[in-house]
Formats: sequence, structure tokens, C-alpha cells
Amino acid sequence: MKIPKRIEPLVEDGLVDKILRQLKSGKEATVYVVQCGDAIRCAKVYKEANQRGFHQAVHYTEGRKIKNSRQARAMEKGSRYGRKEQETAWQHAEVDALYKLAAAGVRVPHPYNFYEGVLLMELVSDEHGEPAPRLNNLELTEHQALEFHAFLIRQVVLMLCAGIVHGDLSEFNVLVDSNGPVIIDLPQAVDAAANNNASRMLERDVGNLANYFGQFAPELLTTQYGKEIWALYQRGELFPDTPLTGRFQHSEKSADLRSVMREIDSARDDHAAKLRYQQLKREEGR
Repeated sequence: MKIPKRIEPLVEDGLVDKILRQLKSGKEATVYVVQCGDAIRCAKVYKEANQRGFHQAVHYTEGRKIKNSRQARAMEKGSRYGRKEQETAWQHAEVDALYKLAAAGVRVPHPYNFYEGVLLMELVSDEHGEPAPRLNNLELTEHQALEFHAFLIRQVVLMLCAGIVHGDLSEFNVLVDSNGPVIIDLPQAVDAAANNNASRMLERDVGNLANYFGQFAPELLTTQYGKEIWALYQRGELFPDTPLTGRFQHSEKSADLRSVMREIDSARDDHAAKLRYQQLKREEGR
């Protein structure tokens, strides 16, 4: 197969020996099966911003760390340099998430290298060495659906304990090898603590899983794992082995408005007193 232009630098530097075939072309990248020495791996070539169907919406990029203030200013202005840095940051988000999640014990493809907008990573394969199928291409029994759902919910918990929400998790972003589900496609992963949309995205991810597996095991359609998991996380009570029920009860306790107003009034009085003190100090210094 002819070497794609974006992979040429990796071939020249000896990171890739041969392009075997194209595996898939998605909304954000094209993936190739490549040979690296004796190993068979994937090369994920990210598409340019104007070629992607999935855009860098602000609710995904909110809270992501920027290297320096020059970068941040350039991104805000939308200059050529800023757009280039934004693309680099977008691509690095998946690489960073993969390393972090693999270290946390989440089943994701192992990353090997990231070079010139190309991510070299593990090829998730079946028992015959062929690329593993996507979850959406499998016909499941009720038992398998319950088993896979329980496993993926635990993976969501592990991810959140590592501070990450997938942000686009569904049956299309899960591969199934001989050992079970493997989560893929993470460039839109968000920082759970820094992104105000994280709870909504987590609930959507978990809801997608319930809707898919609910086709085979209808009892999953009424579960509320997303709300339960996030509530535990907010209270600091979520751990990798925290027992889950799939049920969630909203608090019926009404807010104590009088106490809230007292706190606001107290803070306002403290601020006014501080301003008066500062004014007196300035007058004394004249």
C-alpha cells in the first residue's frame, strides 16, 4: 500500500516499517494497520480541523490546561499560530488520556508514540489476530449484555477516579477482544474537575450504554448509574471498587434560604468593613 503523506515522517524515522492497510476512516481520524519491526500496530492519523465532522466545541475543551499564556492568547485570537496550537492540544488530549487511563487500569489501547499528528498505538485484536469488532456489530445474549454493561460501568468509574470523562462513549467507541470490551476514541475526553459540563457528559455516556445494552436486557433501561456515580464522586465517596446499585434518589430537602441570605449578608458586611479599613489607612498615610 502507498504510504500516506502524513505517515511518511514516521517511516523516514524508522518508527513505522510498512503500511499494511487502512482500518477505518472516521469523523476525526483515519486509522491504518502498520508494521513496526515484529509488531503489528495502529497508526491514527488525525484529520485537519476543516476535514473533521467532530468539532472542538467549547464544552469539550473547557478546563484543559494550556502550556503558557502566549498559547492561550493565540488560541483566543484565532491566529494561524493559535489554530495550530489548538489542533496540537486537541490531539494531545487523547494521547495524555490514554497514558493516564492505562496506568489507572482502564482497558484502552496502549499508546506507543505520538509524532507529527500521528498516534502509534496497540492494535486491539481478536483471538485470530484480526482487528477486534466494534460492540455495535455484535449480537448479544441477555447474559452477555448484562456482563458487558457491568464491566463498562466499572470502567466509567475507573476513568472518573482518574479524573476523566470519556465524553462520547457509546457502542461505536468500544471494541471487543477475547478478554472483553476495550474503550477507544478519546480526543474529546474532559477533565472531570475542571469542566462544568462533565456531569452531563458522564450521564450521557452512561445513558448511551444503558440504551444500547437495554435492547438485549430491558431492565437496564431504568437504571440511573450516571447520576449515582456522579453523586458519589461529588461527595468524595467514589472509588474503583465502590458498590453501585443503579438507583438514585433525588434529595427532597429544600434549601435553607434564610441561612443562605445570612451568609451573603455577612460576607457583604465583611467586605464593606475591609473597604472602610483600607480607606482609613490611606487617610492616615497622607
